Amino acid sequence: MSFFKRLKESISSKAEAVTNKFREGLTKTRDAFVDRVDDLFSRRKKIDEEFYEELEEILIGADVGVNTVLKLIDELRAEVKKRKIENPGELQPILSEKLIELLKGDAGTGLNLNPNGLSVILFVGVNGVGKTTTIGKMAHMFKSQGKKVLMAAGDTFRAGAIEQLETWGQRVGVDVIKQQSGADPAAVMFDAVQAAKTRGVDILLCDTAGRLQNKVNLMEELNKIYRVIQREVPDAPHEVILVLDATTGQNALSQAKLFGDKTGLTGLVLSKLDGTAKGGIVVAIRQELALPVKFVGLGEKMDDLQPFDSEQFVHALFGKWINEQKEEVQG
Repeated sequence: MSFFKRLKESISSKAEAVTNKFREGLTKTRDAFVDRVDDLFSRRKKIDEEFYEELEEILIGADVGVNTVLKLIDELRAEVKKRKIENPGELQPILSEKLIELLKGDAGTGLNLNPNGLSVILFVGVNGVGKTTTIGKMAHMFKSQGKKVLMAAGDTFRAGAIEQLETWGQRVGVDVIKQQSGADPAAVMFDAVQAAKTRGVDILLCDTAGRLQNKVNLMEELNKIYRVIQREVPDAPHEVILVLDATTGQNALSQAKLFGDKTGLTGLVLSKLDGTAKGGIVVAIRQELALPVKFVGLGEKMDDLQPFDSEQFVHALFGKWINEQKEEVQG
């Protein structure tokens, strides 16, 4: 069975609402990136050095990341040689398949939750990336799955951060554990864990400071939060999620490296993916950080935070190719 046919079948078994969210959320990337690839494939009549150079340029322009692009082009060259491909159009399914492989990686993208008892999820990330919004949307998601959820306002340093989380709490009907602005975040976490235990909560979502005087202070603050949580719930936090703003492109990569290993990250959320034409950043991040992208933000609505799905992502970008191929086969 051809790759496009397999992908189409796989997508048809998934929820149509989710497929639509990916398709709508990736409109800007599709319009900018895929249209340029399309133009290249139809303009060039043969696969030569100039073809590869232009494809390389388009991929780098979509923020796929230089190292990843070079790897991808090398793999395409090898396939072209092996299969003796001459027509650029024949590369469409191969390029799509390679992108899915790059996005999948080895790590699982599901959340690691405690099957019996409290799961603690810690959110880190610099200010302005959509961290609080992500927490609010995730609270909504868990609540609609019938879970008992609590939020902890641990970003006590940014003006308005506590109020912002409270607003989300009211919107989604989830309580927020807080102290006054400027309080010790670790003390807030202690209160939150105690409240979660007392109330028999399933999921505790913890906001943390996005910026302190310097990186050392920020890391020390996070370590202190870890210690407090682990003292109360020994196997927690079950997830440490870094929220990155997809619209900042390569800058998101450097933020991820800043948080890096020191914070024991377990996965990423890419927010505002609908706001950028450079959705290729997902591929770059997946490759360069060896961390799974667990969720993506695909719009403003409450349920626009979706578990990341590499097949949905590629299908949302290249659906046109799949349909064209189907028409050719029928024709």
